[in-house]
Amino acid sequence: MDHVPADGLASIDLRHLRGFLAVADELSFTHAADALRTGQPALTRTIRALETALGTRLLTRTTRRVELTEAGSRLREELRPLLKRLDATLREVTHGEPPLLRLGFISLLPEACATRNAAFEAATGAGIRLVRRDTLLAGLTSGACDVAVVRGDIPPGAAVRTRVLLHEPRIAVVARGAAELAGRRVVDWTELARLPLVVNTVTGTTHPGLWPRDAQPELACTADNFDEWLEAVAAGHGVGVAPEPVARRHSHPNLRYVRLKNAPQVPVHLAIPTHEAHPLAERYFLAPATGPHATT
Repeated sequence: MDHVPADGLASIDLRHLRGFLAVADELSFTHAADALRTGQPALTRTIRALETALGTRLLTRTTRRVELTEAGSRLREELRPLLKRLDATLREVTHGEPPLLRLGFISLLPEACATRNAAFEAATGAGIRLVRRDTLLAGLTSGACDVAVVRGDIPPGAAVRTRVLLHEPRIAVVARGAAELAGRRVVDWTELARLPLVVNTVTGTTHPGLWPRDAQPELACTADNFDEWLEAVAAGHGVGVAPEPVARRHSHPNLRYVRLKNAPQVPVHLAIPTHEAHPLAERYFLAPATGPHATT
């Protein structure tokens, strides 16, 4: 390891070193992968990448055992105190408190985020603070959160990076006793074009533009937030359409729900700032999606 090319050193990061130290301490890829909460194939690739960068073998592997080479033993002894000092320094910088990610959302956090949040906290040791903001982008652009869960369309020109986390079905919401859709349990999306529509213009996900230009519903009235929208529908001003999980979470004695056929699903996005995103937000953003409606 005395003549390592400079470009090899440049490719080594903490992930490689922590992975190696875990295997060196456990002398088992299986146990080390469990300790790091990662998969064994990924850990194997990490060690191979480190050996390639250093230009030397650090471990000898058989089907039954893992042993350190001379170079591996030297690296383990030098690396262990260095990583301990690094961890201590990082804890000092954060005053011993675990790092915190502020996760913004609008109206209701999707159920899939519970699993995602638990996996993120276990993998990073960071905490997650939930921040509700019923505004465009859940307060991301104002600095109220580090990463946001946003339903529906992303405002044009917003300085954010996005990815689709999952899709949710839409459902129609009508006042009890209203003539519109009376007695109906299911209605086709196209049938709504002949009915007056109540629209939440700030955080809503449904508007007349989702229908063909020559067959759009009439705009009955608008609301500036979800609660106003809900009361306008309950008052019989028109039909409302919302993501099914959000609508069903909010009960109202004067509302009933009607299943929609052929309705476009609502995309649920993760969003982070285009520039200077929080490091934890970047990691949360890139983590694989989970849940029954997840998008990979």
